[in-house]
Amino acid sequence: MPAESKAELYRKLPSVDELTRGPGLARLVAQEGQSTVTDAARAVLAKLRSEIDAGRLGAEGVELALSDIDAAVEHELRRALQYSLRAVINATGVILHTNLGRAPLSGATLDHIRSTALTYSNLEFDLATGQRGKRDVHVDRLFRKLLEEEVRVATGASQACPERSLRVRAERSSAAISTIVVNNNAAAVLLALNTLAEGGEVIVSRGELVEIGGSFRIPDVMAKSNAVLREVGTTNRTRIQDYERAITDKTRLLLRVHRSNFQITGFTEQPELSELVRLARDRKIPLMEDQGSGALFDLRSIGVSGEPSVLDSLREGVDIVTYSGDKLLGGPQAGLLSGRADLIARMRSNSVFRALRVDKLTYAALEATLMAYVKGDHDAIPAVRMMRISKDQIAERAESVAEALKSPKLLVEPLDGESVIGGGAAPSAVLPTRLVAVSCEGLSADEVAASLLANDPPIISRVEEGRVLLDLRTVFPEQDETVVHALNRVAGE
Repeated sequence: MPAESKAELYRKLPSVDELTRGPGLARLVAQEGQSTVTDAARAVLAKLRSEIDAGRLGAEGVELALSDIDAAVEHELRRALQYSLRAVINATGVILHTNLGRAPLSGATLDHIRSTALTYSNLEFDLATGQRGKRDVHVDRLFRKLLEEEVRVATGASQACPERSLRVRAERSSAAISTIVVNNNAAAVLLALNTLAEGGEVIVSRGELVEIGGSFRIPDVMAKSNAVLREVGTTNRTRIQDYERAITDKTRLLLRVHRSNFQITGFTEQPELSELVRLARDRKIPLMEDQGSGALFDLRSIGVSGEPSVLDSLREGVDIVTYSGDKLLGGPQAGLLSGRADLIARMRSNSVFRALRVDKLTYAALEATLMAYVKGDHDAIPAVRMMRISKDQIAERAESVAEALKSPKLLVEPLDGESVIGGGAAPSAVLPTRLVAVSCEGLSADEVAASLLANDPPIISRVEEGRVLLDLRTVFPEQDETVVHALNRVAGE
C-alpha cells in the first residue's frame, strides 16, 4: 500500500478528544469518568493506526471500524477495568495449589470478614474494660482451646505412662501456651530466630537446610535474623550426639525443620523429636520446630502418615512451633507461632513483630477458620473437606459429568488417578481419586486445555498422554455444571 494512501487513512481517524467528546461516548464518560474513557479511546485508535501501518486495514476496513468505534472503545474500557485477580476452577487435583491461591476460604469465613470489614471493629479495643486491647486475643483464645486441651490430656497421662511425662512438661499449665500471627511462615521463622537467638548460635541438621518456595532458604532467613547457623550431621544422617557435641555457651536455640516439600530416603537417620526435647530440657535451651505446613487435625484420618501436627509437637514438649495459615490449616495466608507463653511474649515485644503483623481481614479469616476446628466441623473448611472426600464420592460426580457430555466429538472416560495435597505439604502422600479424561476430535489435548483456560471462569486442568484430565476433588460440586458447559463449547455444541 503506498505511503500516501496510509496517510489518507490516518486522516480519517478522529483525534482522541473528538472521539471522547462525541455523543456516542457521553454516557460512558458520565458512568466511568473522562480519564478512563480517554485511555480506552487512545488504545483503540493506536490499534487502528497499527493495523493501517501493517497494511492489514484498507479504506473499507477503516470505514467499517469507524462505524462501530464507540462500541470498540466501550469493549476496551471493560477489558481494561476488569480485575486481574480472578476466580478460577481448579480441576488439577492439587488441593493446596500455590499458583492458585492455596486454601480456599469458607462462606462463613467470608461472612465474618464482611461483617467486621464493612464497619469499625474491636480489633485493638477491649470491650470489657473500654481500654486499648491487643489484636492477638481474637485468635489466641481459640488456639488455646485447641492446643492446651490436647497438652492437658497428654500431661494427665503421666501417671499411667511415666515416659510420656518426660516429653510433656508438667509446668505447661492452662495459661502456658500462646499464639501470635505474622504474615507468613518465613516471617514467623525470622521473628522467632531474631527474638530467641540474635547474636548466638542455632543448631540445625544439614539435612534440614531446606529451600521453600520462591528461592527462600533457611540459611538466608537465619542470616537476616542475625543468628549464627551451626550445622550438624550430614545430609542424610544426623544423630542426637551431633547436637550434644555442638552445644556451647553460644548456643541459643535448637531448631528442627520439617522437610515438608521433599523426602530423603535410603540410608538415613534422624533423632526422634522426644530425644531433642529431652536434650533441650537437660541443657535448658529452647527447642523450636518449623513445621511449614502445620495441621490442626490428624492427617492419619485421611490415610497420610509421617506428617506431624502442631498438637503432636506441643504434646512432645516442643517450645515453639511455626507453621502456615493457608496450607493444612485451611485458612488465609499467615505465619503462626504457638508455644511457651514466656517465649511468645518476648516475640510480641520485638519491634520486628510490628513490621510483620497482619491486618483485621486476616484476623477475621483466621478466627472463623479456627472456630470450625473448635466446633469439630472440619468439613466446614474447604481444603480439609477436599482431603476427606472419598474416591467413591468423586467417582459418582465423575460419572455424572461424563454422562452430561453428549457430543460425538468428545471422547470421555472416567479412570482411576491420584490427587495430591500440594503447597509443600506431605510430598509423598497421594489421595485415590477418579479422573475424567477428555479428548476432542480435531483438537489436540493442549488445544482443549487452552480452550478451558479461556473459559469464563477459567478452568485449570492437567494434560497427560494426549488427554485432558479433570480431577473433581478440587472442583466445588456447584462448579460441575460449568465444567460440562465449557467442554460442550469446546466441542462446538
